[in-house]
Order: sequence, then C-alpha cells, then structure tokens
Amino acid sequence: MSNLVKEFGKIYDKHVDKIYRFVYFKVNSTEIAEDLTSEVFLRGWQSFKEKGSKIENVTAFLYQIARNLVTDHYREKAQAVLVSTDSAPVIPDLGINLEQKAMINSDIDRIKAVLTNIKDEYREIIIWYYMDEFTVPEIAKILNKSEDTVRVTIHRALKVLKSELGEV
Repeated sequence: MSNLVKEFGKIYDKHVDKIYRFVYFKVNSTEIAEDLTSEVFLRGWQSFKEKGSKIENVTAFLYQIARNLVTDHYREKAQAVLVSTDSAPVIPDLGINLEQKAMINSDIDRIKAVLTNIKDEYREIIIWYYMDEFTVPEIAKILNKSEDTVRVTIHRALKVLKSELGEV
C-alpha cells in the first residue's frame, strides 16, 4: 500500500496546480476551486486504490473527474460559468519593470474577460494548450478525440479568441 501512496503522491504533485487552474477558470472562486480540486484528488485516489495501473491515462482521468465535478457544481447552483475579471494572476518578477507588469496584467485581465464569452470547449482547449502547455496528443486523450479534431478545435478556438479580442 505504501508504494501505491507514493505513486499517487507523485501524480498529485505533478497535476495539482494544473487541475486547480483549470477548475478556477471554470468556477470563478478560489474557495470553490480549492474544494473541487480536493474532491478531484479524493475521487482520483479512491479509483487509483481500486484500479491502480489499470488507469490508462491518469491525466485524462483526472481532468474528466474535474470536468464532471464542475458540471455537477453548476447543476447544483444553477449558475452560468464565468471567469473572474477581478484580479490577474500574480506575475513572477522576471526582471521586468512595473510598467511592463501592468501591461501584462492588463492583457491577462482582457483575455480572462474574453474567455467568458467563448464556448466551454474552446476555453478548455485554450487553457490546456496555451496555459498548461499540453501537447495535441495529451489533449486528444483527455477529450477522447482524434489529434486532427483537436488541432482543428485549437485553430478555431484561437480564431474566436482573436476575434473577441478585436485582433482579426
């Protein structure tokens, strides 16, 4: 059992930040995102104890749990999915000046606001591909779709995002 715990601990460490960010962008609340992320890993652990190495793609498995929990959350609350435009994520100090940080934060706020106006599938693809830096094959596994379908969806999502930003 201790090897199983260690193995799942590694899975947790590798995925927790990305799962949290994914959930946060869907629920617009730090507290709810934390709760749902905890629930993702609790359910993941319960399944992992039963199935262990039989889970073919742990990343896809965890994201599917997260997607289902977010859906359940909104069913219970009967609310619309919104992305917070109140505050931008903290930008680490990479040697850039205050003016540059302000511009980056402004751009992030603008993109977050626009993400609320596009459909869920496009929002998810943009988060996974551009923010979480998942590859097309990884996204295809998460969505259980072909890589070609994912490429087309990324292209369409980016086109819609650019259009909403007024860059087309």
